[in-house]
Amino acid sequence: MDTGGGDLNELDEPIVNADLNKPNTLNDTLATKFILFPTTTAFQEWNISVIHNRKYDFSNALDTMCIPLLNDSLGTFVQPFKGRITSVFGPRKYRYHYGVDIKLQTGDSVACAFDGTVRISQRSKTYGNVIVVRHKNGLETFYAHLSKKFVEPNQAVKAGEILGLGGNTGRSYGSHLHFEIRYMDEPINPSDVVDFENYSLKSDTLMLTKTNFSYMEKVKEFEAIKFHTIRKGDTLSKIAQNYGTSVSTLCKINGITTKKILKIGSKLRVN
Repeated sequence: MDTGGGDLNELDEPIVNADLNKPNTLNDTLATKFILFPTTTAFQEWNISVIHNRKYDFSNALDTMCIPLLNDSLGTFVQPFKGRITSVFGPRKYRYHYGVDIKLQTGDSVACAFDGTVRISQRSKTYGNVIVVRHKNGLETFYAHLSKKFVEPNQAVKAGEILGLGGNTGRSYGSHLHFEIRYMDEPINPSDVVDFENYSLKSDTLMLTKTNFSYMEKVKEFEAIKFHTIRKGDTLSKIAQNYGTSVSTLCKINGITTKKILKIGSKLRVN
């Protein structure tokens, strides 16, 4: 049975200096309409132990950021693995999915998408064996759930170089590659960048606007949803009372009836 692979939560990792509610300071310091960030300007740091370091909320960005993907200094693009997409960027039942899942078999070779330098090569609770490569244009690519890692932090890598072998490590169901593209740790839908059917880029330049980050509003709504994990002795009426709601409301938002058997360990939405 093909479960299609799954990542339960890509943002359970510690996040350093995160304050997504603070004003976007990039627009206060840069006045140009089209902004090109070299890697050092964008990040101002190099951390080989902490995966996530979110600082900006680009959903309110006023400027268009012009990020070259291909040129003589950046090199070329190589699809990390030529497999079918089993899960896309977007909401899942309980949390948001910040990348795409590509079907593979454990032991298949996973290649680097662009030239760059390895920032992260470690074992993670959620990502499993994960490699993060930072590229000269400021983008970072993530390769997760690997069975083996072949590269180390600070190592220069080329597009097409084998980073590791595909697997099913971390919070994952079924062997697959979880692939992310981020800019300053803000996720970008990989399908905005890559034509996964033709194994090529959609353009040699990525024009990032607030539209690329409009999903963040959906994320905020999604994260406001609360779930109750069913325990022994739970009933719909007991759960409704505990959360200040009604049985009819619980049934409506969960698409169930009052005859639904509550299985211990399963989740029930309560708001």
